[in-house]
Amino acid sequence: MIIERDIGRFVILASAPLSVALDKIQANKSRFIVCVSEHGALEGVLTDGDFRRWMIEKKEFDPETPVGAVCNRNGITASVDASAKDIAALFSDKVTFVPLLDRSKKVRAVARTGEAELWIGDRRISEDSPSFIIAEIGINHNGSLDLAKRLIDLVVDAGADAAKFQMRHMSSMYRNGGNASNASEDLGAQYTLEVLARASLTDDEMIEAFDHCRTSGIIPLCSPWDLESVAVLAAYGLEGYKVASADMTNHDLLRAIAAIGKPMMVSTGMSSEQEIQQTASLLRGWGAPFTLLHCNSTYPAPFKDVNLRYLDRLREIGGGLVGYSGHERGYAVSVAAIARGAKIIEKHFTLDRTMLGNDHRVSLEPDEFAAMVEAIRQVEESLGDDAARAVTPGERMNRDVLAKSLVAAVDIRAGSTIEPGMIDVKSPGRGLQPNHRDVLIGREAKRDMKIGDFFFASDLREETVKPRQYRFKRRWGIPVRHHDWRALHQGLPMDFLEFHLSYKDIEIDPATCFEKMDIDLVVHSPDLFADDHILNLAADDEEYRRLSIANLQRAIDAARKIGPYFRKAERIPLIASLGGVSRSAPLPPSSRASLYERVADSLSQLDTEGVEILAQTLPPFPWYLGGQLFCNLFVDPEDTAQFCRDTGGRICFDVSHSKLTANHRRRKFHEFVEILGPHTGHLHLVDAAGVDDEGLQIGEGEINFADVAEQLDRLCPNASFIPEIWQGHKNDGEGFWIALDRLEGLF
Repeated sequence: MIIERDIGRFVILASAPLSVALDKIQANKSRFIVCVSEHGALEGVLTDGDFRRWMIEKKEFDPETPVGAVCNRNGITASVDASAKDIAALFSDKVTFVPLLDRSKKVRAVARTGEAELWIGDRRISEDSPSFIIAEIGINHNGSLDLAKRLIDLVVDAGADAAKFQMRHMSSMYRNGGNASNASEDLGAQYTLEVLARASLTDDEMIEAFDHCRTSGIIPLCSPWDLESVAVLAAYGLEGYKVASADMTNHDLLRAIAAIGKPMMVSTGMSSEQEIQQTASLLRGWGAPFTLLHCNSTYPAPFKDVNLRYLDRLREIGGGLVGYSGHERGYAVSVAAIARGAKIIEKHFTLDRTMLGNDHRVSLEPDEFAAMVEAIRQVEESLGDDAARAVTPGERMNRDVLAKSLVAAVDIRAGSTIEPGMIDVKSPGRGLQPNHRDVLIGREAKRDMKIGDFFFASDLREETVKPRQYRFKRRWGIPVRHHDWRALHQGLPMDFLEFHLSYKDIEIDPATCFEKMDIDLVVHSPDLFADDHILNLAADDEEYRRLSIANLQRAIDAARKIGPYFRKAERIPLIASLGGVSRSAPLPPSSRASLYERVADSLSQLDTEGVEILAQTLPPFPWYLGGQLFCNLFVDPEDTAQFCRDTGGRICFDVSHSKLTANHRRRKFHEFVEILGPHTGHLHLVDAAGVDDEGLQIGEGEINFADVAEQLDRLCPNASFIPEIWQGHKNDGEGFWIALDRLEGLF
């Protein structure tokens, strides 16, 4: 059970419109809200089920209907003073939350079931959320408000979620009133008092530091070390509280913080398991939202004493989320704690580790903290889930190149029975995987096959996919290579062929491949050239950029040589990925303007007579050379459109690439279409999912092609298209024919 005392996200006025109530239910991720009067008294509750039942009765939806007219006024409630045991007894399969009321029926808290989570401000921390990273500035401001603000700015730059401080009122906290000169104290206490005396901010200065956090876009947190500090922080309205290990057993302090109703993060250093259990039991009884942080309170902590495996035990004791507050050298242990299930990481932060004071010596400097944040995010991304193992997009592409396939060991005539001796296993992996051999044996061959021809999944199906006479509103074609265009063209009434060149295709004499045809031509430049050279007109290495310019010129020259064989070809569209790729990390957005200028300069050095270069929109994480890199240009729609306006150029709008970017940026894809559509001269139509799964068959990803078609009809009705399905050419173009079937009637 979780008792939420910070109830703003669960409460709505009964007079508010139903549309606002539904948005709030969606935002709080708990599937309910509590409706109250203007004075805070309970009016009723509204759940997803209540809304559906109301809709069935009304058979219409008026978004302006007051939520009070829809809510359930007969829900179960309890007193805010009821024991945790009595409240828990109210839950059942049907009752998953209970409003807690005071004597005047005002809602003071909400008890609920569900997965463990904390809300710190508007940030939800749960098992499926990114971890919450706290930069513990503590007293490393050395008593200077200016230094505190500078540290806050550096914390923001480093990517932390919160900046944490410590507040003490020495006169109420220490038995000697905080007198650092008291000779009767032990040496350790004298040293600590001296450090604290010179490294304290006044209450007003601390509040100013908190305000600076908020205006800088980061959450302020604090560890109060005494009841007077708790009162100051409560009056300020801090989003959450950290309890230092030293106060793990200070039940009076814990009770005072718990009464505020804000989330508590409690460090467990210097405490025995029995003490941890006792504190966790008390916090649950008080209905406090809390999480336990594993900690070893040694400065610096020896690695042998950290014992990250205890996180598992701590999760059992706390019954919810766990975190890690680290004082060891470096940040490897904090990163490892994420892999062990920690959802909160706290690490000390300093400007300079050589500054005077023990906390500085166990702190990370700004660059180190930023590296830790990046490493944590990488580990989080790599953790994935425990679902069944599936082939990833990158693996799928590599399997086509590196794996093996079932191929014909002899010539096979259609209708003959496939026998073991007719099958061989050869690379590459474009065909049916070898583990399907036994399923294939005994089946009737559906087609004539020559030695070395691949078997495909369609050879195991009853139905076959064949091309037909397609009809589209806009000009269309298919992607082909020099060696397969005849087999794929098949005399279909397409308007053009789009030749996807490899760097070796550039050297082929067109006279050996082509005859005159009454159709148009589109050419796609290679992305990859000899010696692993990825085309990049924005390269900062001038020698590399010159080579890219020369390679793109070779592609242009090849297009011009092919052109005369296509009678309808006039100014040949040449599609190219123009560059801006980085290997280790994305480039800062501030660098894009100069990179686009470099691309424009590179293009100006090309002889483009008879050719129109169309920059292809690119995905955030392209697949090159068997792995994943980072794209920085022609990714976001605004700067891509600006490049078109600046240069007068048009683009090849690859909807798959741009959908991946929209997902990655958490934006609506229709915004991308609106921005890029007016600058589009050609389309690559193909589905996508997630942030890097491109090239999917139409209808097998996340793109709503009906909506996209409607937008593009309005924005670029004259743009041509191809279905650019990954490996669509396999099995005589099977993937292309399926795509065209699904696109017909839309485009």
